[in-house]
Amino acid sequence: MTQADHGTRAETPFAQRLGRRVIHTEIQINAAPESVWAVLIDFPSYPQWNPFITRARKEPGVGGQIEITVRIPDGPTRTFRARVLHVEAGRELRWMGTLPVPGLCSGEHVLRIEPAGGGSRFLHGETFTGLLVPFMDGLLRKTERGYALMNQALKARVERIRPS
Repeated sequence: MTQADHGTRAETPFAQRLGRRVIHTEIQINAAPESVWAVLIDFPSYPQWNPFITRARKEPGVGGQIEITVRIPDGPTRTFRARVLHVEAGRELRWMGTLPVPGLCSGEHVLRIEPAGGGSRFLHGETFTGLLVPFMDGLLRKTERGYALMNQALKARVERIRPS
């Protein structure tokens, strides 16, 4: 996997010490944005292809709840409930998950599709904030690997079943 495949970019150590960390990955997909979106929002099919988000329940609507099970590479499998912040059909899905104790850790997750070079660029990231973030470096590095694995699996599935 090359830098161009997932374009990883993380926050500076100073920002991490302040309780904020951004994970950003991206990948080029040789299919139209509409094809990428169709696979991305087909939550019932996630167990068939997605190595990171192994389950997602409830169709997202702004303000609604979504339940997500993630399998972190070399880490735990966890189920989270999150509030849907933004849905722009064919372009972006964004949600916010928090730990039960406010201020410990929250994550704003974004899945975004942009037209690029006759295909699509899929941007996948999350901004983590809270008191625990400076102590989560190892877990967040594993999470970032999970995002890259999901990106590659999404690319493979879209290009296999929905070529442009």
